[in-house]
Amino acid sequence: MTRRRLISILLASSFLWPLLTGRAVAEDRYTVLVVMSYEADNPWCGEIREGIESVLNEVADIHYLYMDTKVDPAGGEAKAAEALARYRELSPDGVITADDNAQRLFVVPHLKDKVETPVMFCGVNAEPAEYGFPASNVSGTLERGHVRESIAFVRQFAEEIQRIAFVVRDSPSGRALHDQVRAEQDSYGADVSGFHLVSQIGELEAMADELRADSDALYVDSLEGIADEAGTAMSNRQVLDRVGAIYPKPILAGNQYQVEQGATSAVVKTGQEQGEGAARQLLQAMRGTPVADIPLVRNYRGRRVINVNELERHGIVPRPIVLRGATLVRTQR
Repeated sequence: MTRRRLISILLASSFLWPLLTGRAVAEDRYTVLVVMSYEADNPWCGEIREGIESVLNEVADIHYLYMDTKVDPAGGEAKAAEALARYRELSPDGVITADDNAQRLFVVPHLKDKVETPVMFCGVNAEPAEYGFPASNVSGTLERGHVRESIAFVRQFAEEIQRIAFVVRDSPSGRALHDQVRAEQDSYGADVSGFHLVSQIGELEAMADELRADSDALYVDSLEGIADEAGTAMSNRQVLDRVGAIYPKPILAGNQYQVEQGATSAVVKTGQEQGEGAARQLLQAMRGTPVADIPLVRNYRGRRVINVNELERHGIVPRPIVLRGATLVRTQR
């Protein structure tokens, strides 16, 4: 090869390199399908989305599908079929599925051990064995409420709380919380006076006298989707407003948005932790780590949150040491 020809090849290569590398970068972006069990404006879904995007935005094109099973549980099967059609259309490099209904209606019947695409779940409250997880192509992040920690926290500034009643929607998430409480309640430092799975707001209001008489505080979670008198699914805020109207004592919760909407305090789990965890696991799989080598994990981070309005309403004055490090919020209006 002559010197002149070698120089020509090098010049041509240097001219084409930015174009070629630009193309390679574009082709190296992953395609990810995210299937959420609930509706797009659900605060929990918003938190999970933030966590996913904090990990994947720079390396993936993310496509979302919402199954709306809090507000339209009867439509879950149709939404699962829509998710499957979307999966086939995209042929994604990876899938993230959030919360239990997406596993039950979409992953288990359509993806688990049936495709090679790695699937990472998050927000799963049930025991993973209920869905046959882990599977050849499925791993993920379990969701567990910081119930013990929330009770211990509220008793730091309200020692008189000795009996806790639980109210949750009768749903896979609610039933899973029931199982968690039953397994660990001996460690709470307070008595569990009752655990109530509710489908209709009338059921809740019918037990108002019982709740007031038998408990010093109420723990609520997974309220979205409880039906009003007309059978319409209610939002968490709507249900909490009705709870506050019949229950004058402190209300504990599992999520920050519930404290912002009227609960007294919580040691919160976050959707951001759930989404980030599943996204990091999926990124490992898409980069070549076998799914079998990616273990199931559970959330561990907790953040103490106090609703200042509710403390004032209940006449509670916490010691400064209790407030140190806690997030203080006011009820959203």
